[in-house]
Amino acid sequence: MEVKQDINGLDEIILFVNTFYEEVQRDELIGPIFNSVIKDWEPHLQKMYAFWNAVLFGVPGFTGNPFARHAPLPIKSEHFERWILLFYGTIDQLFIGEMADNTKKRAETMAILFLSKLDAMRGCPGLVIV
Repeated sequence: MEVKQDINGLDEIILFVNTFYEEVQRDELIGPIFNSVIKDWEPHLQKMYAFWNAVLFGVPGFTGNPFARHAPLPIKSEHFERWILLFYGTIDQLFIGEMADNTKKRAETMAILFLSKLDAMRGCPGLVIV
């Protein structure tokens, strides 16, 4: 049995980003949304490596406005719930430790923030994660 480690740097970020987005692409609920707007996954993955490296370790290099990229998509509470479910599952499958827990908390916070902003724009109720 493989012993899990914590998220310690870019190598682990690359592993969880690649694993997570493989799941996203196959998912019947959110896969079609992502696959319809991302034709070449490599640049997106590179951007996600930089994003999570900045979020988790303060490493400069990420540029962009993630909310602006998501705002036009037909995403609702159930899409964010699925995103979180897949994200948590990926992290729990691969890692254990304080940074793994922190990564999940940051992802959940981002999902809640994004949905809140989308709801404010659309006049809809917010996300409740249980």
